[in-house]
Amino acid sequence: MFGIGKRRDREVAAALDELRQADTVAFGGVGIAGTTLPVTEAYRQVEAALAEDPAGVRDQLDRLLAEATPAGRVYAATLLEHVEPSAGRAAWAALGDDPAEFGTFTGCVMGRTTLREYAAGHLGRG
Repeated sequence: MFGIGKRRDREVAAALDELRQADTVAFGGVGIAGTTLPVTEAYRQVEAALAEDPAGVRDQLDRLLAEATPAGRVYAATLLEHVEPSAGRAAWAALGDDPAEFGTFTGCVMGRTTLREYAAGHLGRG
């Protein structure tokens, strides 16, 4: 599938499915204990696979942008930016018109935002 080994391919496919269904964006540990959410672990697995096989994972990121939940699209745009900065920036620009909501988690703070707000904040950093 991705060309990084059958077992690893299955793990990456499962991680992509986790991202596709994500309802929360959390890039680090959450809560007082700093617990890593399953979706955060999935993000890290796809990020590692992207480093191993950028071409094999790249197409999957486009699929995530088209098919995933709002949180899943945030993960896809973030990952896409790692492998192809101009495509990542275009993804963020496209998400800037989307009013869909999703949950966020930064440390102990849980919140909600929209793709429009998140993308605007992300594009403002560039």
